[in-house]
Amino acid sequence: MKKGSILGPAKSVRGEIKLPGDKSISHRAIMLGSLAEGVTCIKGLLDCDDCNYTMRAFRDMGVPIDVIENYTTILGKGLRSLRRPAGPVNAGNSGTTMRILAGILAGQRFEVMLTGEPALSGRPMNRIITPLSLMGTYITSLNGGYPPLRMMGGSVKAIKYDMPVPSAQVKSAILFAGLYSNGVTTVTEKFKSRDHTERMMKYFGADVRVNGLSVSVKGARELKSRAIEVPADISSAGFFMVAASLLEGSKVKIRNVTVNPTRAGIIEAMSRMGAHISIDNRKELFEPVADITVEYAKTKGITIDESMIPSIIDELPVIFVLAALSEGRTVIKGVKELTVKETNRIESMKHNLSKMGAHIKTSGSNVIIEGVKELKGASLKSFGDHRTCMSMAIASLAAKDESVIDDVECVSKSLPGFFDILDDLKG
Repeated sequence: MKKGSILGPAKSVRGEIKLPGDKSISHRAIMLGSLAEGVTCIKGLLDCDDCNYTMRAFRDMGVPIDVIENYTTILGKGLRSLRRPAGPVNAGNSGTTMRILAGILAGQRFEVMLTGEPALSGRPMNRIITPLSLMGTYITSLNGGYPPLRMMGGSVKAIKYDMPVPSAQVKSAILFAGLYSNGVTTVTEKFKSRDHTERMMKYFGADVRVNGLSVSVKGARELKSRAIEVPADISSAGFFMVAASLLEGSKVKIRNVTVNPTRAGIIEAMSRMGAHISIDNRKELFEPVADITVEYAKTKGITIDESMIPSIIDELPVIFVLAALSEGRTVIKGVKELTVKETNRIESMKHNLSKMGAHIKTSGSNVIIEGVKELKGASLKSFGDHRTCMSMAIASLAAKDESVIDDVECVSKSLPGFFDILDDLKG
């Protein structure tokens, strides 16, 4: 796929696919493997821009990491074993890399600069600066609350912190910093965000306790290396799930996907909309995984409350697409967090879907979509955002004529093979 790629309507999508590893889990596997004592072997680590920046950051801090085909081995030497890098640590466009890494660097005894590519400069960082400062870390923004960040780690104090906005990245930064304290660090959220960090920390031997909306970690305990197989990413699966729901005669099976309850909101939302989804071959590993099969069905509009947003935050753009072609009105409440992603995803999706004839508007922090019977082809913009781009590719399949999407290379941030998989399913 090149810039200005043409996407035509599709009759159906059919087939069985195995998607690459989950991005959130891959990030954390690299991080915890780098901090544990011993050799961590990871099967199925996601090869994408974001995860590669995380891997490069730890290599720059002295961690030996080897990749041979589908296996990644990491030789960790303990929580405080990282070395000061020769220059700034570049997080690319990955908010996960920068925010969680800041928590890890809070426990290292050296000064470091965290930088990123231009798109990352719009991601707010005061949400990690505030709690990490309370933990005794020197951390400051050189750009009014946005990257780059300068920090000096060392002695970390345990804290109890009530998060103003649910965020797995911020929660994870605090919990990672808590590993370096001599006490118990507790984070409490209004709504539960994805819990990959808690699960994987416990898998690596950390003393982690979960009590409702609160998570605690006891510091000063070394981690032990583990073998990990990364399941497929449900955020990536969401695009193909929606495609199968929209196109008559479609049936797609996606194998070995994480169905973690804090990430599976798209299954609940689509099912409430009337989608035909079945879950089988469920296995309980350090993450629950299963096969997901989706068949074509006529869908209807629903109301999605704010409490559900953390579990579908990355899937919301493609849910907008499904809502645009569902009968009736869909109201999605409390989606302000979408405005501070790689782009303002509310505006990027509104711009594109409106050009295709969808009826979408905003009211405060809510998005309201009135379903239409069909979409028309249009000239679409990715805005350099992988999820906007892939969502509009799915919308293009269900349009009555061809669309053109600019800058499709941005999908390499999370799913480089997206268009190849889509072609196979259309074939």
